[in-house]
Amino acid sequence: MAAPPRFAEKLAHKLFADGEERAAFLAALDPQGKRSPFASCVLWRGDRPDPLPFERLPPLPWQPPFVDRLADPLARPGAHPLHGAGEFYCLDFSSVFAASILGAIAGPVETVVDVCAAPGGKSVFAWRSLRPDVLIANEAIGKRVPALLSNLRRCRIGPAAVTRCDPQTLAPRLAKVADVVLVDAPCSGQSLLAKGETNPGCFHPVNVNKNANRQKRILAHAAAIAAPGGYLAYTTCTYAIEENEGVCQWLCDRIGGFEPVPVPSLAMFQSPLTDWPCYRMGPQSGLGAGAFAMLLRRTDRGDRAPLPPEFGAIATIAAP
Repeated sequence: MAAPPRFAEKLAHKLFADGEERAAFLAALDPQGKRSPFASCVLWRGDRPDPLPFERLPPLPWQPPFVDRLADPLARPGAHPLHGAGEFYCLDFSSVFAASILGAIAGPVETVVDVCAAPGGKSVFAWRSLRPDVLIANEAIGKRVPALLSNLRRCRIGPAAVTRCDPQTLAPRLAKVADVVLVDAPCSGQSLLAKGETNPGCFHPVNVNKNANRQKRILAHAAAIAAPGGYLAYTTCTYAIEENEGVCQWLCDRIGGFEPVPVPSLAMFQSPLTDWPCYRMGPQSGLGAGAFAMLLRRTDRGDRAPLPPEFGAIATIAAP
């Protein structure tokens, strides 16, 4: 295991009261150099082709209807011509799980803002699920913007704008604009271990706390983008309590004006660490490497702000 075992074990004791589940969780973090045991997934942009190019596993009850899990563990959907044509997006099933909280949003949705968007999976999911009038996909790290722009263009996602702004800069430009704000937050990435990748120090408290502080800063600015009555979706690919339930608790206590929204389809994944409706998938499930998701709604009333005109069509808009 890439992380100091004692920190992973301490977290496992906090997460699971059952000893067998703790052991299964820790074992899943050490695939011993094997290929990722989780099924590949494709998110269809539109209707599925007939015949299907891949054999798919039976869908799970909560699985979005436009996502397929592939039966062949050696499948390479990214090499298929339909991928190059933009007919589907390859997505980790843990990401599908996290983004599925968007299914609890009642439309219509005019504007979606994805604050941490690269390489684009959650943006494509939100566009397919919610069909917004406009999607704004933001990425603060400049070297990640080309991949984001390429994926949105390949999948013909639009109307959309790709921005390169720090959330602190983006928030005043888009204050109270969005029906839905996505924050797939940068995190310690502990779930990478379950995929057989290395991530030294990902369980260390210093690393976890550093990420939690960054997440709070991002989330505070993202909250300002949500319109009155709008939704804020917070997701990570890590297991740390401080980066998940702790960050959401901080938002409600320190920022205020938001209430948790239940997602009935994910009730079986309810976090055991809180009574709030938030959801965890662990690698011991065999479905995905792991994710956390929570949906919140802005409670204040008032008028939404108009969308600035420069965000109406796909373009790269640099920060001022």
